[in-house]
Amino acid sequence: MSKAETNLWPFWLNSSNRTNENWLNIFTIIVPLFFVSWFIFSIKRQSKKKLPQPPGPRGLPLVGYLPFLDSNLHHSFINLASIYGPIFKVQLGMKDCSVVTSPSLIKEVLRDKDVIFANRGDPIVVARSIYFGSMDIGFSDYGREWRKMRKIFVGEMMSNARLDASFDLRKQHVKKMMYEIYRKAGQQVDIGELTFVTIGIERRVKMISSRCEAMFDSAINHHNMGDTNKQKDFLGHLLQLTKIEDPATSLTLPQVKAMLMDTLIGGSDTTVAMVEWTMAEVLQHAQVMRKVQEELAEIVGLDSTVEEVHLPKLKYLNAVAKESLRLHPPVPLLVPHCASEPSTIGGYSIPKGVRVFLHVYSIQRDPHIWEDPLLFKPERFLSGSATEKLDYLGNQFQYLPFGSGRRMCPGVSLAERTAMLVLASLLHAFQWKLPYGSVNIDTSERFGLVVKKAKPLLAIPSLRLSSLELYSCKD
Repeated sequence: MSKAETNLWPFWLNSSNRTNENWLNIFTIIVPLFFVSWFIFSIKRQSKKKLPQPPGPRGLPLVGYLPFLDSNLHHSFINLASIYGPIFKVQLGMKDCSVVTSPSLIKEVLRDKDVIFANRGDPIVVARSIYFGSMDIGFSDYGREWRKMRKIFVGEMMSNARLDASFDLRKQHVKKMMYEIYRKAGQQVDIGELTFVTIGIERRVKMISSRCEAMFDSAINHHNMGDTNKQKDFLGHLLQLTKIEDPATSLTLPQVKAMLMDTLIGGSDTTVAMVEWTMAEVLQHAQVMRKVQEELAEIVGLDSTVEEVHLPKLKYLNAVAKESLRLHPPVPLLVPHCASEPSTIGGYSIPKGVRVFLHVYSIQRDPHIWEDPLLFKPERFLSGSATEKLDYLGNQFQYLPFGSGRRMCPGVSLAERTAMLVLASLLHAFQWKLPYGSVNIDTSERFGLVVKKAKPLLAIPSLRLSSLELYSCKD
């Protein structure tokens, strides 16, 4: 080997060492980067995989799930929940639906993704027929017009000032009811029918629509012919809004009629169901009736009739009403929600347009949430209990008789005042007993959007108040 080559040897040796070091450095950088990139790619790939839809029974073509024809659909849903879990899919007729039966998933729908599920979807036939093409607050889809109507409805008609101003009208109807019962004292009466008459509602949907529209037209004509400066009531205010050109605050005449129908039908139907179910439970529990009447005698007195000022003081009756609504929510599936865009509930895919039913009936009877859930125990809502602070505002998702979120019942305050006034008056002015030979009350249900008793509630009243003049319907 030449001297020159010998001199070059350390150079090549050093160069080779440096190259190896460079490759080692590159290797130690590239390999971790490769694994990190592969991990991120895998995660993204998994996230892009289509999530499954909720499990559920197979439906028949056109018909869908057969228990859809059953009168107790929500009972069928309880059985399905025990099989498929807290969310499942069913086909009702031609419609794909998802049913939610747990508080945490209902919170996901009504609180976390409220806007996505704020629509109603295709209106049901009843809504189209009596709500002027579903222009009302209950069944119309979420949007600018709906927000405007709800703001007017809640801010004007359901305000405390407006409800206070209309007390005399409610009191007048309750007095007429008491007089009718007074005339039938000792005879068998249909409590549900009496309540229907008191609230002002008929049973047939089409008859309701035609009669109410004629009534609305008459009232509107009366207002239009009168002095608009003196029209201070709710209808007068609504009619003034039809003359405003600003689309942000104006209403159309069909919208006015639909809002009036919301009050007459939507609120009345649920109130009647609440009164009838509560009276049925009280009649089956003599000790509850005794406690209610003792409280009424103390707060109101047997020489006076019930006024709305008494209602906040009737703590036990309030607990009775809450317990009745727990066992018998008027709308056990709530009014269905509809996904306005693809979304998820509980990790399951919910396609756009799918109707979502929130099964409050099963939640309010869930033994994992409620102690002795099938027993009628008003004490669970009294002071000192774990559930004393539960109210009708929909903030606790284990108790939602009127729903929650932006689509909850807008007439809760009116329904509460009316139902409590009717209940307090019935139980204060009269002693009630079952007809001769009757031991138990039939609690079977007639399924519909509002669930009522399948058979009329019959009972015999006797007088409790100190003076017969208190039963007069004259002021």
